[in-house]
Amino acid sequence: MRKDASLRQGLAFRGLALILGAGLLAACGGSGGGGGGVASGAAPKTRFDMAHGCYVLRANEAYVARSGGGFAAVEDAPDAGVRFYMQPANLGRYLFYTVDEQLMTGSGSNVAAQADPADGSDWTIDGGDGRFTAQTLGQPLALAADGTLVLGGTPAELVFEPTSGCTAYPEMPTGIEGKTFRGPAVGQPVLGFAEVHAHMGMGSELSDGSEDVGPSAAGVLYGQAINRFGAPHALDDCAEAHGPDGRLSAENIILDGDPLASHDTQGWPSFVDWPFQDSFLHQQMYWRWVERAWLAGMRVMVVHGTTIEALCNIARATYGDKTSECVDMLTGTEQVEFVYDIQDYIDAQSGGPGQGWFRIVTDPRAAREAIAEGKLAVILGYEFSNLFFCRVTFNPDGSENSDCTREDIDREIDAAWELGVRNVFPYHDVDSALGGTGIFSSVLNYVGFTDTRGFWKTYDCPDGGEGDTYFYNAGAVMETAPLTQFNDPITQALIDLGQGQLPVYPPGRQCNARTVTDLGRYAIDKIMKKGFVLHIDHAELASKQYMLDEGARATPNYPMVSGHGGQGGISNAQAEQMIRQGGILYPALPNGAGYASFLDKLRPIWEASGTSRPFSSGYGADANGLRTLPGPRGAGSEPVNYPFQLFSGPDWGPQFNGVDPVLVNMLEVPGGKAWNVNEGGMYHYGLVADIVEEARIEGGAAALDALYNSAETYLQMWEQTLQAAEDFRRLPSPP
Repeated sequence: MRKDASLRQGLAFRGLALILGAGLLAACGGSGGGGGGVASGAAPKTRFDMAHGCYVLRANEAYVARSGGGFAAVEDAPDAGVRFYMQPANLGRYLFYTVDEQLMTGSGSNVAAQADPADGSDWTIDGGDGRFTAQTLGQPLALAADGTLVLGGTPAELVFEPTSGCTAYPEMPTGIEGKTFRGPAVGQPVLGFAEVHAHMGMGSELSDGSEDVGPSAAGVLYGQAINRFGAPHALDDCAEAHGPDGRLSAENIILDGDPLASHDTQGWPSFVDWPFQDSFLHQQMYWRWVERAWLAGMRVMVVHGTTIEALCNIARATYGDKTSECVDMLTGTEQVEFVYDIQDYIDAQSGGPGQGWFRIVTDPRAAREAIAEGKLAVILGYEFSNLFFCRVTFNPDGSENSDCTREDIDREIDAAWELGVRNVFPYHDVDSALGGTGIFSSVLNYVGFTDTRGFWKTYDCPDGGEGDTYFYNAGAVMETAPLTQFNDPITQALIDLGQGQLPVYPPGRQCNARTVTDLGRYAIDKIMKKGFVLHIDHAELASKQYMLDEGARATPNYPMVSGHGGQGGISNAQAEQMIRQGGILYPALPNGAGYASFLDKLRPIWEASGTSRPFSSGYGADANGLRTLPGPRGAGSEPVNYPFQLFSGPDWGPQFNGVDPVLVNMLEVPGGKAWNVNEGGMYHYGLVADIVEEARIEGGAAALDALYNSAETYLQMWEQTLQAAEDFRRLPSPP
């Protein structure tokens, strides 16, 4: 565990005022690529203050200038010194970036200027009160007898003097002008939208690049949410992961079903073919893209550690990283730990610990406090099949073996809570010892077989699994054709593991006959007694009903969350019960037209439930979750006209009175790619702001009200969860 759990907040409750005081809203800026750091003309006092500042450097009282290919402290006047732009690599760590776009880099005992960053370009600064030391590669920055900067020896005393004329380090822009809003004060309903299903921890390396933690998804998902060397390296050419022309990408076989597919591997700054809305295996949640969504009013984001152990093992055995970790609990926990590193990195860009807009919270009061400061409340979760190490193996005689016991479940629940996890999916994509997954893809039957050694046993879905009685279709038509038509390593691995045991299913949509097991009932009971927010998507129909009915035993009812719109199947009756019991039902993020249609579908369910809560719906984008993002709305749709304003205009209601508008430009990398939502839909998470404008165009004030009510609705659900857990702890557990 990377973080000291003693620093995490305890649980507390806060009552809600009935009326939102718009006058309590104030502006709050982001890191802005140059945010944080010291005020103009001020010298840094702490090692965090020089973030994004422009300085000349004194080393042992002499100014540092260029000397051949290196640097030397030999000048008496600041004008003769090198101007360094101090780009944070992480908390207390910096890149010294020169006007001619070189980096001061250590190697051996030498310090030189070079264009490409390396380990020795990452400098740790120590000290305070305006006087500092620096080190890299475990050696201090020192001066030779002639003033040349070297590594090793007595550390040089460094003083940073503010100046101007620096060249800023290249970074992804946000494309938003203006400051996002703060407030309202704790105790009043929050304003903003909720994202309840994101996977920001997924990437090709679960660190800022200074460690070697390893990848998630066996390294087939390329790119990082953060990197100490910024966007040019977090989002560099993907050929190393996906092969020349992208022809070794697992996406071609497993997801696209096209072994001959290719893509241009160029990343920063041209991004010819990726990221794109239907590209599963490229980073979708770079931190600056998430910042753009926050500037547009996102105030709650649930980040789940996620993996599919069986799929990871297939990828590792074929096109993926042969050394990567694939065990669900281990990889999922590493991703959650990485989110703390993301918070540190964003803090570094913003001026120091606690200064960033990205705040991990572990209870509703802490979330409300963060939102009152205009920040993003980030809540951690788990979404994978073998939760608590509860993998199942099916034996030829019909029996099964579980990899976990009740004692294991108790231990892992406590460990997850201590880590800061507050959201849990009991089921996901592949059967486990806790029960069966909701079926939505026949391909996952074969993927799951590689993990469980058993194919799904099914029954005909009630009412055909679709139609007027369903809010989200249940089951899938089971077939084998997609896995037998290609001659490629992944398909062959699946066929070999199946040993010719290709199952035969009846026609029509099939649902999973495996439901909640005895271990599953025990785990769900413990999850609810602990107070986790419980997600019912990916559960089979009967499993969803079991959890809903268990929640009804508590007073108040224990609410449930669906952030996929009912993934795995959900009936209208179940959707209504979920809303009535205080839960939330959000769509997997659609485009603006899809969002307006979802609201039309949800509204009668919401009204039938009798809930007194204002109508609302956030979304669960599932970005980085091996999922497509929203596509364009199509020809004939009213386009998004760039630039556009948020928080101001006839569709923005009275709750936005006093909120300063922000201007949203088309997101464009200087000298590189421009992303137009009208042409390609939601290329990556930075286009959330553009989807908001689409929702306004398609759904008007009603859509904006529903969206910007959703953060408050999520927090009310979370508060009810903790109240229900107190009552649930008094109820008897299953035998």
